[in-house]
Amino acid sequence: MSQAVRKRGGKKSATPPTSSIVDDDLNKLKAYNEDSETPKEPERKYYIALIIVTLCAIYTRFSKIDTPAKVVFDEVHFGKFASYYLERTYFFDLHPPFAKLLIAFVGYLVGYDGNFKFENIGDNYIEHNVPYVAYRSFSAIQGAAVVPVMFLTMKNLGYSVPACLFSSLLVCFDNAHVAESRLILLDATLILSVALTIFAYTRFITYRKVPFSRKWWTWLSLTGVFLSCVISTKYVGVFTYVTIGIGVLYELWYLLDFKRGLTLTDLSKHFFARLWALIIVPFMIYLFWFYLHFAILVKSGPGDSFMSSEFQESLLESPMARHAKDVHYNDIISIKHKETDAFLHSHLFDYPLRYEDGRVSSNTQQVTCVFDSENKESSDINNHWEILPPNDADAEGKAVYTNDIVRFRHVGTGGYLLSHDVASPLKPTNEEFTIAYDDDANADHYNETLFRLRLSESGNDKNKRKLVRTKAIPLKVIHVDTVVAMWTHDDELLPEWGFGHQEVSGNKKVQDRSNIWTFDEIVNLKEDDKRAEYVPKVIRKIPFLKKWWELQLLMFHHNNILSSQHPFASQPDSWPLALSGVSFWNDNEERKQIFFTGNVIGFWLEVGFLAIYVGLLLADQVTRRRHVYILNNKARSRLYNTLGFLFIGWSAHYLPFFLMNRQKFLHHYLPAHLIAALFSGGLVEFLCSNNSNKKTGQPKGVLKIRMAAFVSICAVGVVWFFFYFRPVTYGDISLSVEEVKRRQWLDIKLHYAK
Repeated sequence: MSQAVRKRGGKKSATPPTSSIVDDDLNKLKAYNEDSETPKEPERKYYIALIIVTLCAIYTRFSKIDTPAKVVFDEVHFGKFASYYLERTYFFDLHPPFAKLLIAFVGYLVGYDGNFKFENIGDNYIEHNVPYVAYRSFSAIQGAAVVPVMFLTMKNLGYSVPACLFSSLLVCFDNAHVAESRLILLDATLILSVALTIFAYTRFITYRKVPFSRKWWTWLSLTGVFLSCVISTKYVGVFTYVTIGIGVLYELWYLLDFKRGLTLTDLSKHFFARLWALIIVPFMIYLFWFYLHFAILVKSGPGDSFMSSEFQESLLESPMARHAKDVHYNDIISIKHKETDAFLHSHLFDYPLRYEDGRVSSNTQQVTCVFDSENKESSDINNHWEILPPNDADAEGKAVYTNDIVRFRHVGTGGYLLSHDVASPLKPTNEEFTIAYDDDANADHYNETLFRLRLSESGNDKNKRKLVRTKAIPLKVIHVDTVVAMWTHDDELLPEWGFGHQEVSGNKKVQDRSNIWTFDEIVNLKEDDKRAEYVPKVIRKIPFLKKWWELQLLMFHHNNILSSQHPFASQPDSWPLALSGVSFWNDNEERKQIFFTGNVIGFWLEVGFLAIYVGLLLADQVTRRRHVYILNNKARSRLYNTLGFLFIGWSAHYLPFFLMNRQKFLHHYLPAHLIAALFSGGLVEFLCSNNSNKKTGQPKGVLKIRMAAFVSICAVGVVWFFFYFRPVTYGDISLSVEEVKRRQWLDIKLHYAK
């Protein structure tokens, strides 16, 4: 079969076998009068323009890099994570480790010990001897590098110097890009990785006529490496994968064409080369960063509570090894909710007979949860519970296992924990938890006081019979009679009659991860009890892939549930027009502030160009249906192939956010903005070119005077806005009330406008 294909396709044709997406249309350019086209600009002009725009990028990113000398916005997170790396203390975060490792490496290079934990916005760096300028400079270097990479990407795509300059300036003088790339944040790494991915892929395009050559492999492999950097920084990097993936699929579809003359063997080589370079190698690199992450973070830390007990016992100095004790029947324990760190509690106060919404309660003793950041609640007798077997059999001293059925006696009041088919105070679909006393608890309501201890592991592990230990074993407390899980939450607290405590109720969604509790401490443990002696444990070894898989599931889970309200969260429909922003930092004494928002003029220009592009596509399709061919072949190639690829890239990085329920912020739009800037430079050149299919007096190609004038006018507006909003981008200048008010464009709400 392959021989037949080779015979029929073996004859030399005008079309090279492995030309690029654009090359097929470019072959048609031979029909043009090449003398009438705009001559290619000399390399010297490109490099002069590249130097100028790079110097501008360095100026905008490094200017006032030491201001303010205080913690700004999300520096509280990513500076803190760098400190944990330097101390080798385990932490949990929603994002992959690559960019955080780079930040920590900067701290390592300058000899920082990670003592400062970036606890609060506004904490002073100088007072705590934090090398914040080095940290911020690393972000600034990456932010400045984005601009020349964009310029060279446009050059790879064959655009003129003004088009390259215009695309670069839209990011160079964008207030949002500048703000994000001069602070200790992840976005500088993310955006540079996106820019490098697009650059490498466009460079790879130029070598498609020589497949499997050294340079072809080099740029294909680099595309995969940069893709890995994107996905290893934030999971929104999957959108960059979609962008490149669409280009690769289109290319493979093009190569599949019988006219290309490729055998099935040739096609399989192309497919597996891309599979290796763009999927397998990037995934291996992605795994490497997690391997490094686990290799560094070997000490117990604030991330322990997110992980399984097995994972925690693999950490040095883990509380599991020092404080975990076997639980026995008749032990008096405190019970702690894993997600809210609140203790199970009861007291001699009843639920009101009737709630505010008119529902009726059991009017019996309240069961709540209490939280204390100083952890003093563990000593309160109303937080103490005696764990008992389901009958009066002598079980004292016998160990408690998962899957056991138990009862809980409240030490403070002497009653038994009970759940029944009465609606809870705040969640009408959930069951009420209360206390029953001896006569009721041991007679009519006995079954309602029985609870099963279920191991909170997934799959078949939940049915394992495992020794229950304090702090170490995550449990779901399942009510035997009605099969609901004991649950609490801190998003809404009980009113005054409930003293502002957390509600405890029976959750019918037994599988929810928020149903997890631990037995925190054995209160009545005596000194002569063998369990009181600390016996050093051998640190548990867990295979890397098992740890990686557990962390992956947790990261995806917490990303999906990140839906709580934030005062500066915004919806995607407001991003392209920079309708609002985020307050990063403010100084009430000097009335200075940093407000994160985009360059409104630049953002609006991009939206205008995107809308014009859609109109051009529609117009071209409609006119061609009537056999009216307005555009020449070169123009259509640029319109559908080059600009089409960039338009798809913008869409892939923007539109998926409409499907997400999690918190969203303006900074999520920056990768899409970057690609829209590349697109805008290309469309400006398209609009300032003679694209007619008919012979006219004008030369074909770019009309230089029109192009220069158009780019100059737009660039002046973009640069003016940047400097006009500079005081609230850098936070180095105090503005009067009137000056602040004049900068409240659109829905932007600044501090000190009164």
